[in-house]
Order: sequence, then structure tokens, then C-alpha cells
Amino acid sequence: MLDRLTGLEVFAKVATAGSFSAAGRAMGLSQTMITKHIAALEARLGIKLFHRSTRRLSITEAGRSYLEASERILADIDAAEAAVAAERIEPRGLVRLNAPVAFGTRQIAPLLSEFAQRHPLVSVELGLNDRLVDLAEEGWNLAIRIGSLSNSSLIARRIASCRTVVCAAPSYLAAHGRPRSVLGLAGHNCLGYTLSRVTGVDRWAFGARGEITVPVSGNLRANNGEALRTAAIAGQGLAYLPTFIVADEMRAGTLVALDLDQPTVEFGGIYAVFLPDRHPTAKVRAFIDFIANRFTPEPPWDRDAGIRPLD
Repeated sequence: MLDRLTGLEVFAKVATAGSFSAAGRAMGLSQTMITKHIAALEARLGIKLFHRSTRRLSITEAGRSYLEASERILADIDAAEAAVAAERIEPRGLVRLNAPVAFGTRQIAPLLSEFAQRHPLVSVELGLNDRLVDLAEEGWNLAIRIGSLSNSSLIARRIASCRTVVCAAPSYLAAHGRPRSVLGLAGHNCLGYTLSRVTGVDRWAFGARGEITVPVSGNLRANNGEALRTAAIAGQGLAYLPTFIVADEMRAGTLVALDLDQPTVEFGGIYAVFLPDRHPTAKVRAFIDFIANRFTPEPPWDRDAGIRPLD
């Protein structure tokens, strides 16, 4: 089956060139192929587009009407392709970004004003939730994912490391003591994050690869790190959280990092993921480059954040 768009292009070229052979030379097609395209177009439309004789070729009245419509269609296609090409060169348009609530609120949102100044033709829609969104199904241009990535067709770029810390408010430690080992956590109120296997509700993992797990329990579990941070500040218990959530509180002294006998687990990294396009649009590239430059080589929340254990 011949391509319908090519058929339109062939028809328009024949009409302007005045012959099949001239149109074929202009388009790099044989006269036989030009003839096939015109014949297929006439058969589909049920009309004759040209009067043919051995001496001359002239367009019919129906063909002239169809030519006007064809030229409009081809012009619209050229304009659309030009717009897409321009979008790949100059950042413009809407970037729909999805991010976990805590990371999006604390680390992405404060950067959006600077990004807007640098790229005035780009606008951002920031969606915040802690579930795993489907970029294609829900129309997101990119998403922020934290931790080890599962196998998928998405393209991922690591934009930051993700350290973690076990912390508590000074008031809690004063009332309940400070655990010195991971086994000592069993005697404390450990606030559980329901969406994590590493810092979950009944077991916490430690060690370089999370190979050491210890049982924990507590009177609060939540699917959001900000809720656990707030509870920890209030003195409710121990929280095992990424440093991007609690770095400000470490600086302020409202939370204190615990010096345990085993290292906390790094969450595999923080990634910008997007759909598998070999040539992502300029607006997407610009946004990923912008945040990656802000978060590497060391994330700003870990710089002089006071995340080392305090004695």
C-alpha cells in the first residue's frame, strides 16, 4: 500500500512541475512510481486529477480543488515539523515533572524560580506523590525516582547520591537514652516507612549492601517521609530517613544523628527518568541538566549539613 502522505506530495509536485517526469526528477522518484502514486490517489478519491495526452498534462477542476486542500495539509505538516525541530534546539513548552513529595517539596521546588529565569520559554508542572507513576499512561515528561531502579524501558540519569541517617530529637534521647548499636534499636520506638524495604515498619537494614537487618517496632508508620520527620522532631521516636529530608533539622539541632556500630544504607541514588526517546526534547534535556548540575558532585543538602553524629 502506497503512503498517503507521499501521494499528496507527489500530486502537488506534478501539479506545479507540469509533468510526471519533471516531478520524478525533483523528488528522486522514477516516472513509474510517480504514475503509481497518482493512480492510487485517483482510485481512492474516485476522481480524475489530471487530463493526460501525449502532448500535455493539465489539472482537472476537481484536481485544482484538491490541490488547494493538499497544499494546506502539507504546509501544516511542514509547520508542525518545524515546531518540533525548534523545540529540540531551544527549550520551550511545558515540562511535566513528577517527584516524591518530600524530595519535590524540599529540593526541587526551591530551584524552579532560578530555572524559570534561565529558561523563560519553559513552564513546569510539578506533580508530588510517593507512588510509582506511569510516565506514558499519565503524560509525564520525566520523573524523579529514588533508590535502586527496577528493570524498565525508561532511560535513567543519576542526578545525586542518597545518603540516609537514623536520627531522633534531643528530647527523645534525653528521655529514652541513645542506642549505640543496631541491636539496641529493638528497645526504642522506631517510626516505620511503609513504602520502603530498607527502612520499613518491622525491619531496618544496615551495612554497605543492606546485608544486616534488625527487627524494629514503633507506634507510628507512614507512607511519607515528611510525616515521620515531623513526628521525630516532636520527640515521638527514631526515624531512618534520607538526609535530603532531615539535613536542615541536623543544622538546626532539632534532630541528632545516631552513631551506630553499622553504617546506614545508601538508597542507590536519585535518578531522573524519562521515556525512551533517542532525542529528548530540549525542554527535558535543559531541566535534567539544570538539576544535575545543582546536585552533583555532592548534593547541596549534604554540604556542611551537620549530618555527622553529634556527641
